[in-house]
Formats: sequence, C-alpha cells, structure tokens
Amino acid sequence: MRKELQSYIEKEIMPCYESFDKAHGISHVKQVVEQSLTLAQHYDVDVEMVYTIAAYHDTGLCRGRERHHIISGEILMADRYLRTLFTPEQLDIMREAVEDHRASSDHAPRSIYGRIVAEADRCIEPMTIIRRTVQYSLSHYPTLDREGHFERCTEHIEQKYGRNGYLKLWIPESDNASRLESLRQIAETPPLLRRLFDRIFSEEQEDVQ
Repeated sequence: MRKELQSYIEKEIMPCYESFDKAHGISHVKQVVEQSLTLAQHYDVDVEMVYTIAAYHDTGLCRGRERHHIISGEILMADRYLRTLFTPEQLDIMREAVEDHRASSDHAPRSIYGRIVAEADRCIEPMTIIRRTVQYSLSHYPTLDREGHFERCTEHIEQKYGRNGYLKLWIPESDNASRLESLRQIAETPPLLRRLFDRIFSEEQEDVQ
C-alpha cells in the first residue's frame, strides 16, 4: 500500500463521513475498509484498489441516500488525485464496484471488487445491525415516538435481513452467513428483539439528547 494513497484518503476522504448519520459515520467506513482488506486476502486482487473502493463507497451520502451509490462512483471518478495513481481501466472497475455495493441493488456486483466491498459493507453482527438501524431511524425520522421507531426498525430488519429479504451474500470466505442466521433468530423471537431494541434505543436517545 502506497503511503501517499493511505495518507490522502485518511486526511481528505475519511473525514467526509463525520457529517453523515451515525450508522454511516467514520466507524462504519473504517470497518468496511478493514473487512474489505481481510476478504481481499483470499483473492488475486489489487489491495490498493480494494482499499480505495471501500473508502469511497458511501461518500455519495453527501447528496442523499437514494442514489448515493451512483454519486459515490461519480465522486471517485472526479477525484483528480486518484487519476495519478490508477489507470482509467482500474478507475472504471472501482467505479462499478462502488456502484454495486448497495444491498438493494437489482444486479449482482460486476467484479470481484464489487463483491468484496458489498460483502464487507454487510457487517452482519446482530447487535451492530440493530444499533445502526436505531441510529438511522433517530437521525432520519426524529418525529417518531418509541413505538414508531420500533415498528420501522422491525420492518427494515425483516425486509433486508429476513429469510425472504433482499440482502445477498457474495463471498464464501466471509462469516456473514452464520451471523445473518443469528440475526434472523433474534428477529423471529419478538420478545428478545423488543428487549434489545429498548435497551439500544434508550442508549442512543441519550446520546442524541
């Protein structure tokens, strides 16, 4: 990994995440970077490309969530510094990977780079998923009461992570499959999900206040 690339991303790109909601903040992008690099060890890929893709994957949130994966790709392609380090062919692959990372995408990632960042972005740890869902709900739906937030969170978890949910896993070397099953078991045990939600909601509400 070239030190100049790492320094540039840490100083110029990572701080962008500080203005996003807590579910997509600096800790999230660092986790995606770390997980991407771990998964990359199983494949013959360019580590610098993997690192850069992970760092840029959610930068498009600066212009809203709906098209953030597309905007993130545009931000990556418009970055003049990256053009000095990567070929046009590499940048195209990286753009596609960033565009393909979204869990609700209607197509499979077009390259191993897209599969790596998509898998890393899942970050399926049950308590983390519940907490990030609560954080997002508090940030984007501040007028909801506790019951409203609980209803929204349970609906989101079912739609995305449920047995008929839209989330797909792409890397067999990842341990996301076993963690996803743990999350589903929690979601399928309403009293347990409610207890965990109430605890996390109270903690996050205190932070917001």
